[in-house]
Amino acid sequence: MSDKEIGRKQEELVTIAVFPEPSEANLARSELEAAGIPVFLQGETANSLIPVAFVSQLQVYAGDEAEARKLLEAMEESPESMESVTAAEIEAEQAAANDGTAKEEKG
Repeated sequence: MSDKEIGRKQEELVTIAVFPEPSEANLARSELEAAGIPVFLQGETANSLIPVAFVSQLQVYAGDEAEARKLLEAMEESPESMESVTAAEIEAEQAAANDGTAKEEKG
């Protein structure tokens, strides 16, 4: 284990958000992990078993707090919708199809 990893394990965790719904907590966790921020969900299991009785606390290392809060704020300002995800998938499929057509024309 490197000195950086040891220091990280000793760094304090801070709660940056609380979610009553497990799906919301997992969405936020996925967004932060995609940005390379280690995330911990306290209460995740209990919340999944009895959602109305527990909440999930989204926690990050103190050193990542500012960046994590910015990412969560950006998620709230422009949340993904089913329409935007579908549009992005269609666009990616069309781009792939066009790329394949261009390769066939060259070949």
